[in-house]
Amino acid sequence: MDNKTLPVISVIMGVYNCADTLPEAIECIVNQTFTEWELIMCDDGSIDNTYDVAKQYADLYKGKVVLLRNDQNMGLNYTLNKCLSVAKGEYIARMDGDDRCSINRLEVEFNIFMHEPEIAIVSTDMQYFDETGVWGRISHPTYPRKRDFLNGTPFCHAPCLVKREAFLAVGGYSEAKRLLRVEDYHLWVKMYKAGYRGKNIHMPLYQMRDNRNAYSRRKFKYRVNEAYVKVIAVKELKLPVTGYIYALRPILVGLLPRMFYDKLHKKNLKM
Repeated sequence: MDNKTLPVISVIMGVYNCADTLPEAIECIVNQTFTEWELIMCDDGSIDNTYDVAKQYADLYKGKVVLLRNDQNMGLNYTLNKCLSVAKGEYIARMDGDDRCSINRLEVEFNIFMHEPEIAIVSTDMQYFDETGVWGRISHPTYPRKRDFLNGTPFCHAPCLVKREAFLAVGGYSEAKRLLRVEDYHLWVKMYKAGYRGKNIHMPLYQMRDNRNAYSRRKFKYRVNEAYVKVIAVKELKLPVTGYIYALRPILVGLLPRMFYDKLHKKNLKM
């Protein structure tokens, strides 16, 4: 890609204290079968050598890899918006600095847009892995409807590929503290309210690095944030008022004894 050729896909990646895993994540993008991409990384105030690792790749792939930096830790919402502000691609993809994806991920996702131009959001099934291997998989409805928002976010965020126009139409990610860790859920609400729709591919093209027990350590305030977004979804998407009952679920689940919570969580994961 020379300076006169705009990338088709801009991959945005907020990175924070992930020096050990970042090379693998970057290589997953560098080795994609779809080659018309740019990678925009923003270091969010890391205190390890994440920035130095990222800079090595930015220097190696000048013109393809862009590196930004926050003076202090600002959070994922702010950091992704900063990446969006310099993105040139017609489509925006996500990637995290401690994850990995299939080398044909972007090609498969992009082809959905070519065959279904009415679609604005494409995501895939996502696997969870740790040092022992893959231990879970999450899947969402093929064509999420508004009522699916009552159950939670209808798309996996990290594997997504989205039309840039959809991001612009809703002003990108909301940066309110009440939306931390649920910025993607709120993003989809805004896009569906604006008339955009999406599709999930039932292929595990993305793997998220996650400890098997990390879900049980989720801070209660983030469960409250999820409940808050559910209330927004009911209101903004004009869902039945009974939908407000669903807003209580994240809070009630957070209050469950560990034994019951483990059973509930594992029931929702495919293998």
